[in-house]
Amino acid sequence: MEKRNLLNYIFISLKGMAMGAADVVPGVSGGTIAFISGIYEELISSINNVNLSLLKTFKKEGFTSFWKQLNGNFLLALVSGIAISVVSLAKLISWLLENQAIPLWSFFFGLVIASVFFVGKEIQRWNTATILMLVLGAVVAYFITTLPPSTNTDSLLYLFFSGALAICAMILPGISGAFILVLLGSYKTILEAVHERDLKIIVTVGFGAIFGLLSFSKLLKWMFAHHKNLTLAILTGFILGSLNKIWPWKEVLETKTFGEKIITIKEQNISPLSFDGDPQILWAVLLGILGFSLIFMLEKLATKK
Repeated sequence: MEKRNLLNYIFISLKGMAMGAADVVPGVSGGTIAFISGIYEELISSINNVNLSLLKTFKKEGFTSFWKQLNGNFLLALVSGIAISVVSLAKLISWLLENQAIPLWSFFFGLVIASVFFVGKEIQRWNTATILMLVLGAVVAYFITTLPPSTNTDSLLYLFFSGALAICAMILPGISGAFILVLLGSYKTILEAVHERDLKIIVTVGFGAIFGLLSFSKLLKWMFAHHKNLTLAILTGFILGSLNKIWPWKEVLETKTFGEKIITIKEQNISPLSFDGDPQILWAVLLGILGFSLIFMLEKLATKK
């Protein structure tokens, strides 16, 4: 791994904070932020370093060799940034989703559109197979965004597996781990657990996430090593298909009430001109442009020597 100084690790933590902020929103993937900011493949490789040989290194060569093999400084900086962002922004994001949904979704819509371009341009060779994988990824992601959410649940075993599935989605550009939690009916329970510092639920979901992360990262590393162009194509498709979920203007078709909470069960995208209420078009355009521009800034930051 490259040699880094303190400033480099501060930037990695900031990238982690951006990933955490994205992962809190149902419909936006922290994996997209990792890819655009230039740390995606290092993240996957570092996760794969967590195996039995790591324990052997610790026993035979000590903590310093163990930490180096783990790429510990990188992971510590990144995870710290994600954790800070999730804990500090969970309430703010929840408030924005309820009170300023159109500007928030517009910002992420612009961000994700730019992400399609930047992930797609990494494909070095276009052919029939890459085009088919792109279309397949887009169709699968679109289908996922049309699925109705499940009823909220607080079973610990169910939350464990929810965490495992969601983390797999979180490290895939374009597939939102938070949205997977919505589909599974676990999003509200987990978000409230973060708000209320419910350690039992947080730890359960955390162990599920570790289990899912260690399992799925091995497949991703193999795909990047052996079929990088096809992998990039399907990831680009995932991002493209996810745009359906984050279109800012929606018409709610069906809701359910859980206590004081009203949960949207079914909705459809509509034109801002048909929106029932203030469409906030000016704010939507400005924040969409900001989100789009942010990707360019992140790429410049990632490639700056």
